[in-house]
Amino acid sequence: MVETDIKTLLNKMTLDEKVDQLIQLATLFYKGAKFDGEITGPMSDLGITETVIQNSGSVLGASGAREVIDIQKTHLQDNRLQIPLLIMADIIHGFKTIFPIPLAIGCSWDIELAEKSAEIAAHEASVSGVHVTFAPMVDLVRDPRWGRVMESTGEDPYLNSVFARAFVKGFQGDDLTCDTTRVAACVKHFAAYGAPEGGRDYNTVDMSERQLRDIYLPAYKAALDEGCEMVMTAFNTVEGIPASGNKKLMRHLLRDEWEFNGVIISDWGAIKEIMPHGIAADASEAAFKGIEAGVDIDMMTSTYVNHLKQLVEEGVVKEGRIDESVLRILQLKEKLGLFENPYRGANEQLEKSVVLSEENRVVARELAAKSCVLLKNESILPLNNDKKIALIGPYANNDDILGPWSWKGKGEDAIKLIDGLRGKIKSDQLRVAKGCEINSLTEASVNEAIKAAEESDVIILALGESSNMSGEGNCRANIQLPTAQLNIINVLSELNKPIIAVLFNGRPLDLHGVSDKVEAVLEAWYPGTEGGAAIADILYGDVNPSGRLAMSFPYYVGQVPVYYNHYNTGRPLNPDHPEQEYVSKYIDIPNKPMYPFGYGLSYTTFKYANLQLSAETISPDEQLAVKVEIENTGLVTGDETVQLYVHDQVGEVVRPVKELKAFKKVTLEPGEKKEVTFSLTERDFRYYHVDLTYRSDQGRFTIYVGSNSEDVLEQTVELLHNN
Repeated sequence: MVETDIKTLLNKMTLDEKVDQLIQLATLFYKGAKFDGEITGPMSDLGITETVIQNSGSVLGASGAREVIDIQKTHLQDNRLQIPLLIMADIIHGFKTIFPIPLAIGCSWDIELAEKSAEIAAHEASVSGVHVTFAPMVDLVRDPRWGRVMESTGEDPYLNSVFARAFVKGFQGDDLTCDTTRVAACVKHFAAYGAPEGGRDYNTVDMSERQLRDIYLPAYKAALDEGCEMVMTAFNTVEGIPASGNKKLMRHLLRDEWEFNGVIISDWGAIKEIMPHGIAADASEAAFKGIEAGVDIDMMTSTYVNHLKQLVEEGVVKEGRIDESVLRILQLKEKLGLFENPYRGANEQLEKSVVLSEENRVVARELAAKSCVLLKNESILPLNNDKKIALIGPYANNDDILGPWSWKGKGEDAIKLIDGLRGKIKSDQLRVAKGCEINSLTEASVNEAIKAAEESDVIILALGESSNMSGEGNCRANIQLPTAQLNIINVLSELNKPIIAVLFNGRPLDLHGVSDKVEAVLEAWYPGTEGGAAIADILYGDVNPSGRLAMSFPYYVGQVPVYYNHYNTGRPLNPDHPEQEYVSKYIDIPNKPMYPFGYGLSYTTFKYANLQLSAETISPDEQLAVKVEIENTGLVTGDETVQLYVHDQVGEVVRPVKELKAFKKVTLEPGEKKEVTFSLTERDFRYYHVDLTYRSDQGRFTIYVGSNSEDVLEQTVELLHNN
């Protein structure tokens, strides 16, 4: 079907049919869905009719080739113009083969593998009938109290932007029309959803437009520059207006300035939620503000279908506004080839061979290992396989390692930590005891743990948050491990046995009571389907850990938000003189995080030397070469992530003390040296000024290169503007 056919189809549609295209309903409303309950209640709650369902444009949460084919077939029979449904779902970090949570993937700093994970997720989803995934989430995050930090790739605009492009490319490939193994991507949540006050989900976001553009918008723009087909609105306010009714944000910035002409969809219920936000008196006004802002699809409310027709008939909304939205939806269906093949990709036979295949699990295992971050190691790791191990803790034999947004993933398919260890050592070398639950312990469970530990050489403590302590709506004011787990650490630390803490969690934690009590800390996050095998690979040295933090770990929760690319103050603390008074500091804790952005240990060591710049000054039309020598000074082969940061010494407005501008991963054999070269241009020194123009300053810049955001070498260059 060609574009003119789409426009002809639009002209054939009645106003009712157009408006109904703009609603998205959950699977349970559709005939053919695997749902045993009655849909009368949900229909009544939303105030919709069977006709609305027959004319609707998209469905949320359907999957499985047979279910999708049945839903689509019945829908086409009922729909007057045979307009197919778009099948959308939350494929966040894997379909059924679950990869590590996105925050963990961010810690891999492995862009190619991140893209591969999205490609695999798309293939599994597409053969199961899905057309669109609500991913990637690229919200920049600085506050680990917020539950949804697990869905982001961290606190840095540049790193998030690189991953945003990788995920979109992996999901969509090069040609959505021809390649039915891919799915359309939907970047979310536009905009600044990751900055809620107090780290509390759905809460107010309030910041300057300059900060919004400089820090929070780049990753969304990167996803769209990569060709992302859809945008999802955020729940929060931006400049005092809820995103889903924010005309400046959606129509002026996204549509006009960025020239995005794809589909915008609200998050679940967000159009109706304009009312409790307090900028719409009723559902009719909420519908008006949503459509005028340019939001095309109203997810899971009847706000549009119950009010837009009347608003058009009253002349409040022009029918052309409705046509714009319908046309965009039809064009996406055309791009996906749904008019020619409404069952696009769905294949029951391929499902059996593609979904959760051994090939996919191999990639999941590799990415899980590369996502783990070794935070502490007092010469206890890697383990020798002749040691007797006591595996203790709520995650010793626990399959809740997929994370809260794994949807189709099943714990029974996951490799638990106990399974991973059994693949490395003999059964008589392993003692297992729970020791405590996530939030509780008993005298009997503690005694069992002590007995296992006393019979062993090394204790592996598998600790963390249950998956329902992280993710959407699961914000925490106290981001330490639960008291029961801190207590079991205290008890076992008195045995004077070496302890390795392996952490399963969805956010950076306050690790007091952990790091100071154990010999090693391995941050494993929610590592996915192959998590236990990947962790065992690291613990026994079959894989040298290479993960680097994509988000800082606070010293105490009272610091948050704490992040590396902060501004200086007029009274900055001199770290060499912490006794100073009347400077910007805490009197009871350090200013710095416990573990900074970019940090991570290896089983080898790396030495940085000879940082050189190709020139002392550069002009806007020149490139600056930055060279540094990296040497593996240890005994094993290792991967190092070489990170380059920039600081504008004097700006029109205050500038971050460091900004990540580039990184490279290098592999070095023991004793090997490599020269790593970066290239910077004038564009790398730009930022948004007071007048919101994006340009650079003439002046001096500090160039930092190192293993993380704190341990760096530095040189200075001067940028000269042409007069």
